[in-house]
Amino acid sequence: MENQGIARYQSRGDSSNTSGSQDNQSQIDEQISILEALNDENNEKFQPTVFTSWDQEDLERLPGPLYQYILEPYIQWGKGVVRRPTDVVFLTHIILYLATSVPSAIILYNRFSLIHGFCHWIMQALYCGPFTLMLHNHIHNNGVLVKKYAWLDKTFPYLLEPLMGHTLHSYYYHHIKCHHVEGNGPDDLSSTLRYQRDDIVDFLKYWGRFMFFIWLELPLYFFRTNKIRLACEVLFWEVGSYVGMYVMARLNFWPTLFVLLIPFMQMRIGLMVGNWGQHALVDEIDPDSDYRSSIVLIDVASNRNCFNDGWHTAHHLNPLRHWRDQPLSYLKGKHNYDSGKALVFQNIDYIMMFVKLMQKDYEHLAGCLVPTGENIGKSKKELADMLRTKTRKFTEEDIQKKFKCKKTS
Repeated sequence: MENQGIARYQSRGDSSNTSGSQDNQSQIDEQISILEALNDENNEKFQPTVFTSWDQEDLERLPGPLYQYILEPYIQWGKGVVRRPTDVVFLTHIILYLATSVPSAIILYNRFSLIHGFCHWIMQALYCGPFTLMLHNHIHNNGVLVKKYAWLDKTFPYLLEPLMGHTLHSYYYHHIKCHHVEGNGPDDLSSTLRYQRDDIVDFLKYWGRFMFFIWLELPLYFFRTNKIRLACEVLFWEVGSYVGMYVMARLNFWPTLFVLLIPFMQMRIGLMVGNWGQHALVDEIDPDSDYRSSIVLIDVASNRNCFNDGWHTAHHLNPLRHWRDQPLSYLKGKHNYDSGKALVFQNIDYIMMFVKLMQKDYEHLAGCLVPTGENIGKSKKELADMLRTKTRKFTEEDIQKKFKCKKTS
């Protein structure tokens, strides 16, 4: 849950010329207090997230018997199932997916119809973003449920990952063991550095490399970094997933097309579009900085639906930070974001960021930029020109200079 009040505050306060004033600091302190209370289970103002679309006050407006006898008992039970009482929403999503995606897939294999196939695809398309970001929390924290429900915590990814388009365990190996180790640097297999990041041809090269060669490149990366066990594991799971899809397609093609193959293609596109949007604007002076190699998105619906995924800079600064603490960490470290020249945008998600980059519509992006630090007071054209410099392809010579302390591939 992204607090919409804080998003509105940031879009006002950060773009003003009073940044750092006493009044502005008072507003920041007030917002910090509000967020700390909402996240503290021992505070009377604490609110768990139960659904991504509705907050606690929305739920309390439901008919009395519905809230009192169904929803409130579910919330109380759910707080004992998830590791953090804030995260009842994860249990809600697990139940939702197991109750819809799995039965739908089973029915398709037993009694296929084209209409059902398309409806299933649309449902999975709506699910894949929230599921992936729930999985993101799962892999960073080695689970989301308490030990009593470890059986569910460990098994639901095996059921749901293939249905959502993931190959088994590949997100964990690629994201945790490669991306966060390398941090969009030259050895990161999803690094955007070597691509012109407002060019569709370069994006297709980027996507094609991931789509067709990650099964080989990721094991080779682990071999190069002397992580032999990881190399063998990822090769087994990745190739095993491909073999599984092939066998299922040979046995029953049409259900497999809608249940496994289309979601797989959709997810592979979505992952690369998302990562491109997160790491397209890279500082030409200091590309190795977490503040300057990723972005922050505020006041956007995807933060609510995808567990504050827009706070990507905050996530790279501390990958283990809880998703509801991301706005709080920004406010507490706002001076560091300003001095680190972090880029903050409002009212735009990663998909539209990608679209506008492909259109080279830097004026639109400048309009979404929340000016901070030295960017306060600049014209829209000046901001657009500044953003244009952040998408330029790095040459191998550039990489050698900027990442001289790292071994480059």
